[in-house]
Amino acid sequence: MKSDKVTKQILFAASLIILLTAAGMVFSLIMGAIPVFKEFGLGFVFSNEWDPTEGRENYGALPFIAGTLITSILAIVICLPMAFSTSLFIGEYFRKSAVASVISSMVDLLAGVPSIVYGLWGFYTLRPIIMELGLSPQGYGVFTSGIILAIMIIPYATSLSNEIISMVPNELKEAAYSLGATRMEVVFTVILPNARSGIVASYILAFGRALGETMAVTMLIGNSNVVPDSLFGTGNTMASVIANQFGEADGLKLSALIGIGLLLFIITALVNWIGKIIIKKFS
Repeated sequence: MKSDKVTKQILFAASLIILLTAAGMVFSLIMGAIPVFKEFGLGFVFSNEWDPTEGRENYGALPFIAGTLITSILAIVICLPMAFSTSLFIGEYFRKSAVASVISSMVDLLAGVPSIVYGLWGFYTLRPIIMELGLSPQGYGVFTSGIILAIMIIPYATSLSNEIISMVPNELKEAAYSLGATRMEVVFTVILPNARSGIVASYILAFGRALGETMAVTMLIGNSNVVPDSLFGTGNTMASVIANQFGEADGLKLSALIGIGLLLFIITALVNWIGKIIIKKFS
């Protein structure tokens, strides 16, 4: 029918626009990063020096790659048990109860809170606590940023995991209960095997959000262009250094920042690719 043909063409055009947009983004990043890679080669990726002084410019992305990975890994390590426990509470143990409904609504609300709000909360609440505990003299650092990132992605991962757990057919769970299985046995023999690919996907998406987070991290990490010497040391992430320095950058420094953006794009793409492999293995 003619309507089917028109619908097919519209869907094809929409898909093509997305593909061209992604290709244009990658092309622009590559073209912008060419000068810094011509100047420093792959040493740009592995160098830990960042000196924008005119006449002795030297740029390396390693401090920012390290800061990004450390804060994001710390965030997902904290997130995993918290999000998993909360999603089980909402989606299985107290499913359809008033308590679960309230908590689920709060989780969805927190998942949509802008990152700058988390950053402000971290600056005025979390940072003084870190200082009071004596973990960091000024309260800034990788650890503080990792904590705020974890708080940001826990609602996101919980909301997605809850939806996946809720989709497990009741017939399967009821069959297990009829055979004498306990609630814990149902969770580990019925719910997790059926929902694990979706749960893994939710954590991968949460990790991807942590990798690219900008404002909350910028406010708390300390913005030092060095490889963090400990969890309580200051540093910078790839997103935060771009946000801090892009407005005043030109020439080789601008190319270096674009190169960092390209590397962040590649790291995120690799995480998603590895995630797909893991999901296929678990599904």
